[in-house]
Amino acid sequence: MAAGQQSGEFSFKITSLLFSPGPANSLLVQANCEGPVTGFGATLGTGTFVVGKSGTFSWCAASYLDNGDIFTSNGQGTTESSGRHKWRTQFGVQGADGRTFSCEGEIDLAARTWNGKFVERS
Repeated sequence: MAAGQQSGEFSFKITSLLFSPGPANSLLVQANCEGPVTGFGATLGTGTFVVGKSGTFSWCAASYLDNGDIFTSNGQGTTESSGRHKWRTQFGVQGADGRTFSCEGEIDLAARTWNGKFVERS
């Protein structure tokens, strides 16, 4: 995680998974997620992951703020196996307003959860 104070946390439930063939005989999985994000309210997003002991992924999301606005974001990151049916994630996210965030978390595939924290970089 980038230096600085923790800005907040996210706590996602993975609501569905969609598998598809990827490049060079790899397997992709799209994980649709929903849950609260500190300062951003209810958030819906999709992570698209290359399946394996380690890999890359992309993220796109929409957060529904308490004031009625919608905050959209996207990013990219890496995964690494962190235990039985668990992936550690590190990723950067850029908001539509130009702000950027460094995020880290852990996906528990058995529980279908993705929890973590983030720091605003700008």
